[in-house]
Amino acid sequence: MKPQIEAFYDSVTGTVTYVLFDEPNGHAAVIDPVLDYDAKSGRTRTGNADKALEFIRTRNLTLDWILETHAHADHLSAANYFKQQLGGKIAIGDRIGQVQRTFKKLFNLGEDLQADGSQFDHLFADGETFSFGKLSGKALLVPGHTPADIAYQVDDAVFVGDTLFMPDVGTARCDFPGGDARTLYGSIQRLFTLPSDTRLFMCHDYPPDGRAPLWETTVAEQRKFNIHIHDGIGEDDFVAMRKARDATLEVPILILPSVQVNIRAGAMPPPESNGVSYLRIPLNRL
Repeated sequence: MKPQIEAFYDSVTGTVTYVLFDEPNGHAAVIDPVLDYDAKSGRTRTGNADKALEFIRTRNLTLDWILETHAHADHLSAANYFKQQLGGKIAIGDRIGQVQRTFKKLFNLGEDLQADGSQFDHLFADGETFSFGKLSGKALLVPGHTPADIAYQVDDAVFVGDTLFMPDVGTARCDFPGGDARTLYGSIQRLFTLPSDTRLFMCHDYPPDGRAPLWETTVAEQRKFNIHIHDGIGEDDFVAMRKARDATLEVPILILPSVQVNIRAGAMPPPESNGVSYLRIPLNRL
């Protein structure tokens, strides 16, 4: 059964939140939900998340899964907010502990963070299947951007996270801790072995000037038109391009606040003695 898919694009972070469901009054999953964050004030809001929540509620859907493709560096996750509002299990790939250990050290979190993925309700192994209502899905390990990236396949639709962007934008960066361009090349080739008409849904779109945001393409379109990794681009050429390009990229604006929240499954750091939660900013480390 093909999923019904509704996309919610956040123009501030370029992120797409997806709601997948089988039928009205049926069951749903949310992929990569966004929590609004004002870096100037340190204030969070739920405007983007509430649009998706309203969509789910008006169709009387039961939310079974809140799926993260990885620990994002460009937006705070609204996974915990969705769980508080509608229930459901928060899930991510089972290699998330590698990412947690890296950032636990960077932020000197000590016993404040268990680096075993236990903040999430479920950790997906590569190839593991799951279901919601009449729909069934499969987790696909696609590391490279981070060591823990997971894509989610539901029938003919694959939600690729930060592996691929739209063909005219290219591929994800690989210079975050644990990232590796050669690994990403292999992950993308895995996606390229899927049937040519498989629909691929991006986690982000950063549209070139003059183009409206887009987030759906196909395996065939990516293999023919992707500016970084179309057919004929070899592994060594891709790695050289990716390393050269990554060396020119600035650190994402929200990486420090977002990672601290996202490795906690969208929960804020524990409140301190005054009842306030704080985010840490390591100086001269990135």
